[in-house]
Amino acid sequence: MNIFLYIIIFIMGTVFGSFYTLAVYRIPKKIDITHTHSFCPNCNHKLGFWELIPVWSYIFLGGKCKNCGKKIRPRYLIIEVMSGFTFVLFALATKVSVETLEPSLLIGFLFMVLYITAIFIIAGIDLERREIEKSVLYYALGILVLYIIYLCIVDKTNICRYVMYLAITLILLIIDTIRLKKTAKSCYLMSLLILLMFMAVFTGEIVTYLTIIMTLLIIAFYVLAKKIKQSRNKVKRDDKEIASNLNFGFYLGVSNIIITIFALFIANY
Repeated sequence: MNIFLYIIIFIMGTVFGSFYTLAVYRIPKKIDITHTHSFCPNCNHKLGFWELIPVWSYIFLGGKCKNCGKKIRPRYLIIEVMSGFTFVLFALATKVSVETLEPSLLIGFLFMVLYITAIFIIAGIDLERREIEKSVLYYALGILVLYIIYLCIVDKTNICRYVMYLAITLILLIIDTIRLKKTAKSCYLMSLLILLMFMAVFTGEIVTYLTIIMTLLIIAFYVLAKKIKQSRNKVKRDDKEIASNLNFGFYLGVSNIIITIFALFIANY
């Protein structure tokens, strides 16, 4: 029976993955993500039912738009599949099974799904535009507040630590919002700090520290590979120019999901 449960969770993950690709494309462009029908970004063809099925529609259409024949970026398929596997891994790591289906476990898994949604969208937008979208951070703040309320009322947890992180997050958001109104540009570093506060609440300080370490290692390898490639091509680029193009939010998001899954497996098995 558990195999069917995990298949359902995988399918649910691919559906969320399809939503992530939509959100990553639309949110920066200020396009409504809930009421506007899905469409081809090249010819504006409204997608039919069979064109909206995650993973299957990409394979069924041969990776092309049914109307204009424009090639669909493989990232859509990759994100949907990765999202499906991520959901299954989180379910396995938190011991979600037919035998353990109880309200507290399901609520915990639901909050983790909401958390993953924020991380995927933040990482996706940052990879595309090197920008931490403010509206997604507000969404993350809403989840954070709901999670703290749940821990306080239902789980009877001491929330002092969480309230401290919430207060820091609010202060950073207010400062960044004021700066945004004055300069019409959000502070990338401030947004990264807010993202780290969000991670600290949901995944804990140790996982967040390990996330930062893993992110720095990934970036170090990336920069090293970049410099080796440049030396071979005899092209020189300033270190500041390389640093200004690094997608820290993306690397933080990917690292945090990987570390969190490993931490949950270690804690529960």
